[in-house]
This record gives sequence, C-alpha cells and structure tokens, in this order.
Amino acid sequence: MLQWRKSNDVLGTANRGNPSESGLCTLCRADCQGKCENWMSSLKGRKMLYPRDFGTVTAGSSNTTHIGVNYNSLRIQGFNYGAYGLPGSLTKSADDCIFPNVTTETEFGAQVKTKVRVPIMTGALGSTFIAAKYWDSFAIGAALVGFPIVVGENVVGVDKESVLENGKIIKAPELDRRIQTYLNYYDGYGAIIVQMNVEDTRNGVAEYIINKYGNDVILELKWGQGAKDIGGEIQVTSLDYALFLKNRGYVVDPDPTKPEVQEAFKNGALKSFARHSRLGYTDLSNYDEVRADFMKSVDYLRSLGYKRISLKTGSYGMEALAASIKLATDAQLDLLTIDGSGGGTGMSPWNMMETWGVPSILLHAKAYEYASILAAKGHKVVDMAFAGGLAREDHIFKALALGAPFTKLVCMGRGVMIPAFVGANIEGALHPERKDLLNGNWDSLPKTVLEHGSKAEEIFAGYYDIQNKIGADAMKNIPYGAIAVWTLADKLAGGLQQFMAGARKFSLSQIARTDISSANRETEIETGIPFITDFQDEFAKKILNS
Repeated sequence: MLQWRKSNDVLGTANRGNPSESGLCTLCRADCQGKCENWMSSLKGRKMLYPRDFGTVTAGSSNTTHIGVNYNSLRIQGFNYGAYGLPGSLTKSADDCIFPNVTTETEFGAQVKTKVRVPIMTGALGSTFIAAKYWDSFAIGAALVGFPIVVGENVVGVDKESVLENGKIIKAPELDRRIQTYLNYYDGYGAIIVQMNVEDTRNGVAEYIINKYGNDVILELKWGQGAKDIGGEIQVTSLDYALFLKNRGYVVDPDPTKPEVQEAFKNGALKSFARHSRLGYTDLSNYDEVRADFMKSVDYLRSLGYKRISLKTGSYGMEALAASIKLATDAQLDLLTIDGSGGGTGMSPWNMMETWGVPSILLHAKAYEYASILAAKGHKVVDMAFAGGLAREDHIFKALALGAPFTKLVCMGRGVMIPAFVGANIEGALHPERKDLLNGNWDSLPKTVLEHGSKAEEIFAGYYDIQNKIGADAMKNIPYGAIAVWTLADKLAGGLQQFMAGARKFSLSQIARTDISSANRETEIETGIPFITDFQDEFAKKILNS
C-alpha cells in the first residue's frame, strides 16, 4: 500500500496520525495540537509557502518519485514566456507580470452569476455534531474571505428544537442560525448553499427556505458523496435522542424501540446508536425515468422561486457521472459538485470509505471527457466543482486544470475545517470563560502555538487583514476560528497565485489542461494528460531542426 510521508522537515510540519494523499491525517482530531501543513497554515498563512529557517538552510525537493494514479502524480507546468489574462490595464511587461497581479476571483452559475474571491468551497457540513459545534468559525470565515459554504443534509431533522406540522417544517432554529451567521458577514462574494436529501425534501426544507430567505440561499439537490454510497450518518449516545430520531422517520441502528436493544443500552453493552438517511431514487430503473423525475424536481423548485440550484453527486461510476453532468446541463443548474472517493467529514463506515467507489482523479478525468462530449454538441455545460481529498494550493491548480474549462471551484472538506478547530482551541485557552461555548479542547496553549505567540494578534498572520476589512471594534465579534480560516485561505490563494504566475496565467479562466503533465505513464493513460517529456516535445525538436 502506498504510504505518504508523515513529516516535512523543510516546512517543519508533521502529521499526528497516518497521512493521506491530501496531506491530512486519515483521522483529523478537533483537539489536535499540531502540526500538519493545514494546521500550521491556519496560524502562519503565506509563511508556510516557504522553507523554514531562511538564512541558515538550503532546501531541495524530496518528491523524486510519483507512484500510482493520484493528484500527486500530476505536475504543474511552468513557462518562460507569455502572459495570459492580465486584469485591467496591466501590460505584458516585467513590472506587471508579477504573481501579486494574479486574480483568484471566479464565478459560477447559469443565469445568475455567483462571485467568489478564492476558487474554493466547503464540503457539506450537515448534521454531524462537529459541524454544529464549529459553525460560527466555518461560516464567518467563509463569508469574510468570500467563498461558498454548504449546509449539509438533515440539519432540520436532527434538531430537537425544530417544529413540524403535518410533516412540514415551520420552525428550524439550527438551520436559521447557520444561514444567518453567514449572511451577517456576506459582502457579495461567496454563497450559502443548503443541501436537501430525501428527509429534507419530505420535511419541506425547500419551501421553508424560499419563504424566509428568498434567493439569498442556493438550494442543492443531493445524489451522494465520495465518502460513502449510503445516506448520511451520525452517532448519538442517548436513548431518548435515538428514539426522537426514529420518530422523526430516520433509520436508527440498532433499533431503539426494541426491548432487547434498550436492555443492552441500559446495561452498558450498547453505548451508541447510528442514525442513517435514506437512499434516493430507489424506485427508478432507467435513465428516462430518472430524467423525468429530476426535471420535475427542478421545475418544482423553480416554481417556488429558486433562481440558483446546484447538484452534488458521489463516486458511483460512469453511468451516474454521465447522468449527473447531462441532467445538470439540461436543467441549466448553476453548479455540479463531483465528489471522488477518499474524502469525508462525517461518520462514514471506515472500510466503505477505504474500498468503495471511484478515486477522485479518475472520476474527475472522466468528468472532463463527458463534459467535452456535451460541449462538442453545442451544449453550455454546467459549471463544476471537484471534490475528494483536496487540501493544498497545488491541488486547487491541478483540479482546475484537469477539468478546464468546466471546473470553476475546488470543494474542500476536512482541509478547511482544521482552522476552525485550531482557532476554537486557542480562543478557549486564552479566554477560559468562552471555552465551553466555543467547544475549545485545550486548558492552555501548547508549545506548538506558543512558539508563534501568546495572543491572537501575534499568533494569526491574518488578524490585521481582517481588522482592516471590518474595523477594530468589530474584531471582538470574530471567533478565532474564523481568523484561522481567513489565514489558511490567504495561504492557499497566495500559493495558487504563484503557481498561476509561473504558468503565465493571470486569471483563473486562462488555466488549461496544458498547464499540467503526468508524472508517470499510468497517470497519462487514465487522465489523458501527456507525460512530462512528451508535452511540447514535437515543438522542441522543430527548434533543434530549424
């Protein structure tokens, strides 16, 4: 089995657990004291683009082999000529062709365009308790930066305070909290997206949102995700809560209504219950029926007043991938998120996550192929976001290039959750009176933080950037987790700017598949991206023979 390195001496980073392809630990803990690359970048931002201890070190790449077919087996091209997509009145001069002049702004949408400052979005943060605990940091950070955040499935259904009448939601305090928190800091860039699964549809979530928030919210239909091929799960440790969820119509395993299960729980042999969502489209047997049902659903949402609708699909295989691209295109949806196997933010069954579905790079390569078929027929192909184990700035560039020109965003799950954890822990340690409210896990700052400072203004590289944006008085309302989200996003944006400048692409719309190459032949075969020394080889020989 391919093993990723656990530490990086050049950056001074280390993984607490086993690292995955993304660079994150396979098990990312909210109480972690560091210090993977995303953890460190949440504090130091752009500083993490460079080797540590400048002036006393030299540094050389350790990445001399590229094994297997994955995003790390793609290489980013650099060019020593050209300048494409320079914004505004900038010229193709050495003074203007500098990486700070690269714009990372993008937009997506069919009829209504949604502007985004950095081409990332969160994965769906739904009914998992970790999403609820750290929502303020996730949402405020995303809104301040200006990228979309997704409220995942089942938020209404698991909320004990929500109220349903005749099976339809009339009160949803947790959903309202999540939407309003984002909108409080929304400045025209980014979006709040609310996902809807089978239970959400039955509960009338779409009707509730449009009546209360209008088109401030994008509605997302959910077909699946890359972490699992069954519905979403959460784990609960209360028998009363398990019974509540069962009465709400969820699948709860084991069944809390059975006397033998209750007896096992009472005696401690059973300590928790798993709540599961339903599978969608189980009564449809062919594409024509799927299409008719899908179009009916979209037409109904548009009749309610929704101007922006998206679709999230998982790594089911080629038929489902083609259907999602074709249907999203035919229905003129605003975004299609394609999530490859390997990622995950919730409670997916572990061996399922390890062994099911299509790995991200393979799914994304086929998504480009299928989108190209539609484009060649004259279709305006739906804007796409790629997801599944992506966490760094090089991943952003590679994913955008692999799916160019159709891919507008990279969807990140765990990668952009880490700063919220770190920030909450730091704030709880510095302000013990807030610890429980923030779900902080530290009693004091660990050495890994103290080496950077002992107060927020010293620890977070992005602190004063946010203060400049919103003013000093407003900073008291910003959770440290949101400051950390900003700081990480700035590092990702800075690194992306540098890669783009090296490829001579100064706006995202200029990124193309010719800006990446395959580092091994197997990756070339599977992605259609030429091997490193084959790219431009013909032109090179023309020069030599001229």
